[in-house]
Amino acid sequence: MVVVGSGPAGQKAAVQAAKLSKRVVIIEKARQLGGTSLNTGTLPSKTLKDTIEYIHGLGRRGLHQLGAALTKQLTLPDLMTRKDQVIETEVAVITNQLQRNSIEIIQGTASFVDPHTVSVMRSDGHIDHVQASVIVLATGSRPRRPMEIPFDDVTVCDSDSFLRTTKNPTSIIVLGGGVIGTEYASMLAAFGVKVTLIDRRTQLLRFLDQEIAQALDSQMLQNGVAIRLGQEHLGIGVDEAGRPAIHLHDGETVTADMLLYTMGRIGNTDALNLPAIGLSTDQQGQLSVNSQYQTAIPHIYATGDVIGFPALAATAMEQGRLAACHAFQVSESHDIKVIPYGIYSIPEVSMVGKTEEELAAVGVPHVAGRALFREMARGHISGELHGLLKVVFHRDTHTLLGVHIIGQGATELIHIGQSVLTYGGTVEYFVHNVFNYPTMAECYRTAALDGLNRLHRQSPPQ
Repeated sequence: MVVVGSGPAGQKAAVQAAKLSKRVVIIEKARQLGGTSLNTGTLPSKTLKDTIEYIHGLGRRGLHQLGAALTKQLTLPDLMTRKDQVIETEVAVITNQLQRNSIEIIQGTASFVDPHTVSVMRSDGHIDHVQASVIVLATGSRPRRPMEIPFDDVTVCDSDSFLRTTKNPTSIIVLGGGVIGTEYASMLAAFGVKVTLIDRRTQLLRFLDQEIAQALDSQMLQNGVAIRLGQEHLGIGVDEAGRPAIHLHDGETVTADMLLYTMGRIGNTDALNLPAIGLSTDQQGQLSVNSQYQTAIPHIYATGDVIGFPALAATAMEQGRLAACHAFQVSESHDIKVIPYGIYSIPEVSMVGKTEEELAAVGVPHVAGRALFREMARGHISGELHGLLKVVFHRDTHTLLGVHIIGQGATELIHIGQSVLTYGGTVEYFVHNVFNYPTMAECYRTAALDGLNRLHRQSPPQ
């Protein structure tokens, strides 16, 4: 097997094939393994968020003076130091794992010669040719950089170059209200930066449960994010002081020390010479695949960001593993039915299953139960008083249909609900089991009881 790309999808495809005693080569064009997820995306941004949340959490725990003192002393580049340490450690872990599994690593840029042959242009100009019976494309994605945006990667950045910044802005404009834009806007505001979030859409993260989305909006506003929705920008320039300036369609001009552009990503397929083998991509550079992650050429697979939604590191890992299993005729389930989604904003948001809006749209009778973090002893210990955990279950069968959480630790808490949902459990599971005290996991029991009590009150007397 030849795997092009060493991000989460490529790593897991390669290791799975190696475990099946196949000879595996990974081709990686970057100097460092790990792909976008490790070097410029998931891991560094979440490390930055974790560092900021620690400082922000001091205030919630009654240590306002200490939190304020740290925020005043630390700069944004200071926070990046922790990110670099984590990346260095994780690269070593991945490299060791690949070496233990006798996976060969070739640094260079891959392009197709024919459906079974890939040429690799090394940095010194030398070209290798590698042949394989199976090829997995796990080349990832990169931020979209429209020509009209004056990127200088210092004051006008995308989500990659922002992580290399040496500036310490007191104000920033985040252009784009998707997951990446929302995460950065919320974490920077928590660090004390004046943030203006601008998006042409009238609602942030519309795939979320609306109650959770509104709670996130409220918390971001409380943390100081100025949210400007339904705003088309006419142009981006610089003011007399050299600061980025956005001209909006309503005639207003918004300026700040920095601009972070987070509107869309492009698949890394342009260097692969796909026309040579008859494959094509969509306008976003993404490849189409079937349920087994095969492209139009059956022995060529594609996984991870390069195939588009959901473009999560977690799903990419499983896609890579499943692709390798299918390629070598190992029986595995290919339908990932229950996927948790995590938004690493401050506060965190996570969900699994259906929203109330989705269920109502198709006429599924359902009930929702809620638990507020401020009702939990653990919530008061951690100072996390604004969180919410919501369970949604079928009105008649009580089968769990969805879990939606906002608050610290949401992306960890969600997996309890995911397990019950995956195995078709009912909401009574949470009532009939004991949770450690004091923990935020107790929210499940409180929310389940709340939902069942609502159902009981709504039921007509017999």
